[in-house]
Amino acid sequence: MMRHALFAGAAAILFSVAGPAAAQDAKLVAIKAGRLVDTVRGVVLTDQVILVSGGKVTAVGPAASTTIPAGAALIDLSAKTVYPGLIDTHTHVTGDPTTGPYESYHLSVPRQAVTGAANARKTLLAGFTAIRDVGSSGYSDVALRDGIDAGEIPGPHIFASGPALGITGGHCDDNHLAPEYKYEGEGVANGTDAVRAAVRRNIKYGADHIKYCGTGGVFSRGDKPGAQQYTQEEANALIAEAHLHDRPVAVHAHGADGIKVAIRAGADSIEHASLIDDEGLKMAKAAGTVLSMDIYNTEYTQSEGRKNGVPEESLQKDRDIGDIQRENFRKAVKMGIKLSYGTDAGVYPNGDNARQAAIMARYGMTPMQVLQSATVVGAALVRKPTTLGQIAPGFSADIVAVDADPLADIRAIEKPSFVMKQGDVYLGDAAICAAAPSRWGCAAPAR
Repeated sequence: MMRHALFAGAAAILFSVAGPAAAQDAKLVAIKAGRLVDTVRGVVLTDQVILVSGGKVTAVGPAASTTIPAGAALIDLSAKTVYPGLIDTHTHVTGDPTTGPYESYHLSVPRQAVTGAANARKTLLAGFTAIRDVGSSGYSDVALRDGIDAGEIPGPHIFASGPALGITGGHCDDNHLAPEYKYEGEGVANGTDAVRAAVRRNIKYGADHIKYCGTGGVFSRGDKPGAQQYTQEEANALIAEAHLHDRPVAVHAHGADGIKVAIRAGADSIEHASLIDDEGLKMAKAAGTVLSMDIYNTEYTQSEGRKNGVPEESLQKDRDIGDIQRENFRKAVKMGIKLSYGTDAGVYPNGDNARQAAIMARYGMTPMQVLQSATVVGAALVRKPTTLGQIAPGFSADIVAVDADPLADIRAIEKPSFVMKQGDVYLGDAAICAAAPSRWGCAAPAR
């Protein structure tokens, strides 16, 4: 009886709080779009009107034949190019590349979560209204996701993995401390039974997907990016367990052997894929495996890494694989392999996510393909193809606009002048902000 009474009281409070909020959320907003990117068909529509209510798009159509309802708040983007909010499928939102290896040992998980909250806002204002986080300590990415969803802090939609899984001594372990400290990464699991248990643990604590390390890496000590980690049997068990619970699997894999192990086991995406060989490319194409290749961040690592305290071992690894990865990206584009927009934000500053777009265009993608990789491809990868990645009825009102034409120069997306997420405006000029302001305020565009 006590539980029933408490529930009734809580429900009454929630109703009284949610009632006005729901009414406010239902406010109708009309957006005039001079140029609207249709990411599904890969075309640009002109002079369109987008109607938004309750955080969702309710209608899209030509201005000449679309009636704007009386009382609707008007946002005029007639002089801009409008496209869906972008999705970065490989981030570490709690990461800060300016924190050196030694200093990082002083950062508690709560402190990392605070950094993540700041990074989440930066990412949203950069025009990325959704991210897939692929490895944060202590389920801090899960906490950020839940705080954003609860309306407690601003940020993009977050799809969280919790701690990444890996072998003892591998890329997802921590090999920087001496043996007497007896420390290992929180996601370490060895053997088929242990990896199944680790998957279950991450799901227990709120993971949307599972991330594991299938090869060595750039920023880990003592391993090689191309060397396989996890056996075929372990990968089979790990991915089967994740899929049993309807969780997709992202696999950190630079090396060709680890990539092929993951594809055979049914991985949903391969992260980095730097040293993928021709056989691996063919396997990815045949299986429909998404490649999420972070071909921008070597620019930052080589220019800023030494100043940030990155060890020479890691800088050399990055030099060794950077150009190879980019050429393999070019091959993947030519083969028509699914490529999502994944940047490894956190290795470079979160909020600079758009800088990868120009590199993707340099290595073979058209500007439209870049936008599609960051919208419809990303939405499918996070299993939200009917709510994210398009501006269409029923989809979340996640809408971005830029002053220049990104299809003429994709670098235009580096300077958004308008950002809306779920019908709230987070970035815009004073008149635009007044139409549908976020409770967190509305920033002015950078000039």
